[in-house]
Amino acid sequence: MKAHLVTTATALAALLLATGCSATGGRAAAERSAAAGGCTSNTMTVTLITHSAPGDDFWDLVRKGAEDAAKKDCINLEYQAHPEGAEQAALVNAAVDKKVDGIAVTLSKPEQVGAAVQGAVKAGIPVTALNGGVDQWQKFGAVGFFGQEDKVAGQKTGEKLKADGAKKVLCILHEQGNVGNESRCAGVKQALPTTETLYVVGTDIADVQTKITAKLQQDKDIDTVLGLKAAVALTAVKSVDESGSKAKIATFDTNAELVKAIKDGSISFAVDQQPYLQGYLAVDALWLHNTNGNTIGGGTPTFTGPAFVDESNVDQIAEYAAAGKR
Repeated sequence: MKAHLVTTATALAALLLATGCSATGGRAAAERSAAAGGCTSNTMTVTLITHSAPGDDFWDLVRKGAEDAAKKDCINLEYQAHPEGAEQAALVNAAVDKKVDGIAVTLSKPEQVGAAVQGAVKAGIPVTALNGGVDQWQKFGAVGFFGQEDKVAGQKTGEKLKADGAKKVLCILHEQGNVGNESRCAGVKQALPTTETLYVVGTDIADVQTKITAKLQQDKDIDTVLGLKAAVALTAVKSVDESGSKAKIATFDTNAELVKAIKDGSISFAVDQQPYLQGYLAVDALWLHNTNGNTIGGGTPTFTGPAFVDESNVDQIAEYAAAGKR
């Protein structure tokens, strides 16, 4: 029976070639994948470029989504990252020089990366934007944006915190100059004017814990600590214990450990922007654009968030968080 299946798959693959299917076309690759049980050649090469700092597990979720889309579409995916805008722009320029078929890029520092994106578009390489740059992607010529509107997410978060009884929020900004993070804290402050921003070095967890602890010891009126990523919020749990504060903790973004913290009550809720989906859609959109002329969103952003994850619905995503996808 196994030999018959292999023979059938081989014959079908040969039939597809004999009827003139393109060796690189998207539909042909999908047909070969179905017939042979996997990709026999790549449809295109895509470079995903983010502003991830080393060790930031949020980007593992983005990358996983991009990799799953690339696997489905038989794409050769190249992943690169640098937290500095100038270096990120250099990575975009290098991808252009390499003549890749598509670029997916974050625009957290658009004033530094935007010109490189425009250069890619001018060179005939389609670009999708994700995660950062919701207000900037169109002017640079990107064919789509996948993420959340950070100021709106901040406003909604501030409204939720206010409804939950928060009076004074400490918003922990772990990456100064990141327009998305700045917008989140600004949005929270719009809903809760007493909100204060505390700048920390997000790549230095010891610095994060020390500064949060010191601020909580100094200002006893702070009743809520808001992280902008899971690792910061999880560190804030230690700071609250260390300082003797009774502040509640909430955060933007999730990971497997953060989901556990919501379940055990040490963190109140998370604002989920679905990073896996951002990576997946940014890559899949390039495949659709190159193989079928499609664009997604009708010239407007495709929003992947925000949504709130708390004790009422955390069990619905716990399984996926454990698998490294939420």
